[in-house]
Amino acid sequence: MLFDILSDLLEIDDILLIIKNNAAVSEIRSNSLHIKQKEKWITLGDNDGPAHMHINSELIRIAEFIEEERPDRTSFSIHFFDQNGERILGAFFTKMYDQNSNLNFERKKIYEELRNKYGLKIQF
Repeated sequence: MLFDILSDLLEIDDILLIIKNNAAVSEIRSNSLHIKQKEKWITLGDNDGPAHMHINSELIRIAEFIEEERPDRTSFSIHFFDQNGERILGAFFTKMYDQNSNLNFERKKIYEELRNKYGLKIQF
């Protein structure tokens, strides 16, 4: 199911995939990324391309849809956690608001459809 949800995310333009730890942050846009799996490794992007990531599918235990209220807007994302509850990967829906801070309801609908398909919290 992890492969399925990542595949669905890559079909959506303007998803920002973020891997973060205390020493580095990597950000990759979903636009035109490919996905493949070989044994436990899921690869997002092309190995020969300028950016790609490898995800150990055996270490991701939970995914959760998160709507975070901010002072001027709400952020929409899906976080992927390991067995210790540490976030491994975040998939953030960008371009959710226009220049006047109005919510893009088409983008929100895409987020909600994905959430309805998988549920708020997914156990792998």
